[in-house]
Amino acid sequence: MNTQIEEFFRQYERANADFDVDRIASFYADVFMFGGPQGVQAVKKEDFVKLLPRRKEFFRSVGLVSSKIERVEPSEIHSKYALVKVIWKMRIERAGKDAVESENSSTYVLCDNGVSFQIVFQIDHQDLAKKIQDIT
Repeated sequence: MNTQIEEFFRQYERANADFDVDRIASFYADVFMFGGPQGVQAVKKEDFVKLLPRRKEFFRSVGLVSSKIERVEPSEIHSKYALVKVIWKMRIERAGKDAVESENSSTYVLCDNGVSFQIVFQIDHQDLAKKIQDIT
């Protein structure tokens, strides 16, 4: 299962790098939970897809040029579910400033639906937008 989970996140990383909205959406359940420093909320995939272009534009505007997976740390919590901590290395470049690399982490709960995994819960360990703004 660990190899399959690592491959799932490599494909997720590629979809994000290519900004393939349909592909990104395919990694999420129709409704999933999103948690961060501000709390937890249920998110419909269709609403998430609508938000992605604005999110992409915001991160581009503050200088985020790449997000790459540094580490994937899976652990099985049930035959159908896995808890996965992912460490991301993000590169921020702003005109007139040195490039900055930022390590960020998220924890995901994946559900094996028999065909593939889907993200059913995502917890960001930091407020990424605020962190990037503070760095730059």
